[in-house]
Amino acid sequence: MPHSGDKDKPLYMISVAAELTGMHPQTLRVYEQKGLVTPGRSRGNTRLYSQSDIERLNLISKLTDEGINLAGVVRILDMRERMLEREAEIDELRARVRQLEEDVHEYRMQERIHALARYDGSGPEQVMRGLLESGIGEA
Repeated sequence: MPHSGDKDKPLYMISVAAELTGMHPQTLRVYEQKGLVTPGRSRGNTRLYSQSDIERLNLISKLTDEGINLAGVVRILDMRERMLEREAEIDELRARVRQLEEDVHEYRMQERIHALARYDGSGPEQVMRGLLESGIGEA
């Protein structure tokens, strides 16, 4: 499975990108001019399209085939990009919540151990051994 960075690597010249998307090279130039796609450039200033660019162009083609004009396509792509950013933020927040839940669980277990150690005068090692033997200390 390719890394996300690999999908952004500029690889295809405009003729190849046009063939891969079934579009005319002039259409690709117009889409670039309108800001729908931003291909990379070689040192000689040749347009180089990435796999992400090809996927985006295919989506643009699908949307225009459905009768959506370019202004609508721009709005859809913008909303799609914002949605993907929010999904990434949600994934990060979920991971953070899981980590915090684990931290809270560990903290509570330590508090229980310390409370039991104070209660019966045992050291933490004896309390932990007793918790494990009773099945309470298992996660």
